[in-house]
Amino acid sequence: MELARTAAIVTGAASGLGAATAAALAGRGATVYGFDLEPAIDAVHGTQAGVEYVGVDVTDPAAVRDAVARAAGGADPLRVVVNCAGIAPSERILGKRGVHDLERYARVVQVNLIGTFNVMALAAERIAEGSPDARGQRGVIVNTASVAAYEGQVGQAAYASSKGGIVGLTLPAARDLAQHGIRVMTIAPGIMLTPMMQTVSEEYRRGLAAGVPFPSRLGDPEEYAGLVLSIIANDYLNGEVIRLDGALRMPPR
Repeated sequence: MELARTAAIVTGAASGLGAATAAALAGRGATVYGFDLEPAIDAVHGTQAGVEYVGVDVTDPAAVRDAVARAAGGADPLRVVVNCAGIAPSERILGKRGVHDLERYARVVQVNLIGTFNVMALAAERIAEGSPDARGQRGVIVNTASVAAYEGQVGQAAYASSKGGIVGLTLPAARDLAQHGIRVMTIAPGIMLTPMMQTVSEEYRRGLAAGVPFPSRLGDPEEYAGLVLSIIANDYLNGEVIRLDGALRMPPR
């Protein structure tokens, strides 16, 4: 599918994987709408060439509906959605402070899984209203899971649950939206060099990198963005999860 003169939505666009993806899509000629929370947008001063930032909470249906309408209401048809927004607190099911906080567990699932579904569903509604391209395709939705969906570590019960939900959502979503000419794919990144990872010590990062078989380093957000571009370009990719992890298999801790 061609990106030039189309509109794209990227959630979590103010930093990390979302920022790299927004830049990559804009570089290919798409008009990009970067969804993120207002404080996150303010932190990066809301400036990136070719990206229009929109302050929105992905768990708020009314706010997302309005933001999607804004992205779909321009001169370019909405064709692409990339869901990168997410949170990753750590807490054991039973730890020194007692049982895992239920509200925190629910919040992680609300943001990571339900937020992804919310944006996907409301964006698909608008994408389906557009005209198909020469191959009958109207759009592509790329969601973000994690290797934690398969090998969640100690303290990742909530995070792994939310990302496992995204993995399980991939095929039924692709099947549901096939009649509308919309493909659905998921990327499951390993350990990526995001802003959060850059706050830890170099020694700690080297230890993490040593556990990656090859290449023995942390992943670059631009590599995630590059995979998004490849998924968009290949019309026969649909309903699948792609691990982006250097053959990493996470240990228990």
